[in-house]
Amino acid sequence: MEEDQSIARSHLQLQRSLKWLHDVTNGATGYEIEARSLRGLQVTKAQIGFLRCNFLVPAHASDMNGNWHIGAIATIVDNVGGTAVYSTGDHLKVTVSFNIQYHSTAKIQEEVEIEAKVKGENGKLTSVVIEVRNKSKNGRLIAIATQWTAGKDYNSPQPQAKL
Repeated sequence: MEEDQSIARSHLQLQRSLKWLHDVTNGATGYEIEARSLRGLQVTKAQIGFLRCNFLVPAHASDMNGNWHIGAIATIVDNVGGTAVYSTGDHLKVTVSFNIQYHSTAKIQEEVEIEAKVKGENGKLTSVVIEVRNKSKNGRLIAIATQWTAGKDYNSPQPQAKL
């Protein structure tokens, strides 16, 4: 019975996190810039602590050379990573550290895959790794990011005063 309730809670939390991503993507919550950057995002696989999405790079998210804009990439990475983390807990967390490395780019109308995996927790902190690959170019790595998130009640460590 307890195991059934735990599975039901996990499923409900996964559904909550996917609804949050859907609402951000459609502009029902969050900022317009997020909705514009995420418009067209399609979830292809979702599990607790894992999310895989496909995305067709739109013209409105490109730079003047027709490349997917790095700010739009960072926005999608932050939100997909945040959704994977949200699926593991009962509330949204804020990003406290975000490191992204760009390796290549994608052009307008190329299909990319974004995959986020929660790697672990350390107290109130959660770590997630996000990879972005160009499906139109045989899975070429576009970017890889490491994101640390914390609950809103997290207090960062303060330096100790020397006596």
